[in-house]
Amino acid sequence: MKKLTILLATVLLAACSQTETTSAPPPPQAITEQAKGYYCTMNLNEHYGGKAQIFTESQPDKPYWFSTVNQAIGFTRHPGEPKDITAIYVTDMGKVSDWDNPHADDAWIDAKKAYYVIDSPFIGGMGTVDSLPFADLAKAQEFVQKKGGKIVSFDEVPNDFIYK
Repeated sequence: MKKLTILLATVLLAACSQTETTSAPPPPQAITEQAKGYYCTMNLNEHYGGKAQIFTESQPDKPYWFSTVNQAIGFTRHPGEPKDITAIYVTDMGKVSDWDNPHADDAWIDAKKAYYVIDSPFIGGMGTVDSLPFADLAKAQEFVQKKGGKIVSFDEVPNDFIYK
């Protein structure tokens, strides 16, 4: 019986130590002249404000591009859009030095980890209000102190703010 118990414990420990191997998400891509907004089909370089890119399992090498952050959040919630999302990247507005021309291709952050300022007076590149993602909570708080708004997580951005 003791040998059976030891064998069973060994098998259970081996099973517990095995981890599911998942591939790393694709890295963010730089905005090029070919990057067109998914909904507006316009060049991303023609818009100021935060941008976003979403990768899916069914389209792993080519991101869906978004001219605004709200468009990307809406994409994840819309029932008619792909749900096999593997990565979502947004512009880190805390690293943008020129808000009228924030082509900060190297300032991409994981959208799920960002802090979003909403209800601020900022108007995005499509002429509408937009969520402002920050990697650093202190920078988001500084923005709110100077310009107004409130800070929420990705999942807390309200639908009525996205679809204004």
